[in-house]
Amino acid sequence: MSRLVITAYPIKPPACVEYDPRVVEVAHEIMQMIPAALPPVTVEHIGSTSVPGCAGKGIIDLMVLYPDGQLEAVKEGLRCLGFQMQTVGHLMPESRPMRVGAVRYQGCTYPLHVHVIAADSPEVKKLRAFRDRLRASPQAVESYVEQKRAILAAGVTDSLEYTTMKSSFIRKALASRASPSASRR
Repeated sequence: MSRLVITAYPIKPPACVEYDPRVVEVAHEIMQMIPAALPPVTVEHIGSTSVPGCAGKGIIDLMVLYPDGQLEAVKEGLRCLGFQMQTVGHLMPESRPMRVGAVRYQGCTYPLHVHVIAADSPEVKKLRAFRDRLRASPQAVESYVEQKRAILAAGVTDSLEYTTMKSSFIRKALASRASPSASRR
């Protein structure tokens, strides 16, 4: 049983903080907690915190993959664990919800975004592909972090605007089919 307790999600403006290796430990605990309470799901760590060395908002993104017909049960199970409905940022529809929360770990608060996605959704492949592309390319990580810092340097303080602006980088990275040798240049 996880020693972490899901608490209220802290609403903060976007930031770009240095990578904290403890996010892997926190993600691992949450990735065990959710399937223990909701056996039909699998959970994966995605987003900046899943990429060693990648600076970002410091929010641990997880995707909860559920089998056909289980969406309502998964949403209820996440609620029972303490996750809340999203109220800020790019609001996801209840047909593809995101739940939020936070945990305290070693004296720090770690915000959580839990993306609830059908296991057979094409979005799953895209999220994995972007994570794996960043994991495979230090240059892609550097470019992504530069993009995030440039958005913030331009004065963006709204979470929705920040997400929209960095989405173009993500689309380009996914569209690029560069070979591994090309990404090392």
